[in-house]
Amino acid sequence: MEDPLSSYAAVVLAGGTGERLGGVDKAALVVDRRTLLDHALASFVGAGEVVVVGDERPAPAGVRFVREDPPYGGPAAGLLAGRDALTTDPAWLAVLAVDMPHVTATTWRRLAGAAGDHDGAALVDADGRRQLALLLRTGRLDEVRPAETDRLAVHRLLAPLDLAGVPAEGREARDLDHPSDLPPV
Repeated sequence: MEDPLSSYAAVVLAGGTGERLGGVDKAALVVDRRTLLDHALASFVGAGEVVVVGDERPAPAGVRFVREDPPYGGPAAGLLAGRDALTTDPAWLAVLAVDMPHVTATTWRRLAGAAGDHDGAALVDADGRRQLALLLRTGRLDEVRPAETDRLAVHRLLAPLDLAGVPAEGREARDLDHPSDLPPV
């Protein structure tokens, strides 16, 4: 069986408005002395290419920034814009929301281990809900991509895919959406 992490690219979804946090730029929020974007980028050990869907900002060499069209089109639009911006054709695509600072390289290894013969794997929270930490077969994503993507919900985009659910460990599935989610300063 192939190792999905031997040939993969990564997309960070960082193009939201941060509305539930009062319009704050989530990618720039600092948690444990690093920005949320830095946490996300650090999780992608060995990625052949990394695309951030969101406003451009300082980042390591080789990280590219794009915007979905129209901007603020939601996670599905961001995922597809990130996919379209890839200059390579990786077998696998890792997708992560920028506001999930507890996803690490270990998380991606568990997702890769579960992907097996599936179309990919998704991190699931304690209630069994898929989170925006996904490892997808790029070819299968391309096959199920609808012609019309305006206002497309992520769950509708992913519905045709057979994704293995991987239970989150510790705080992996915790995202930062509300002021009460933020750690004390």
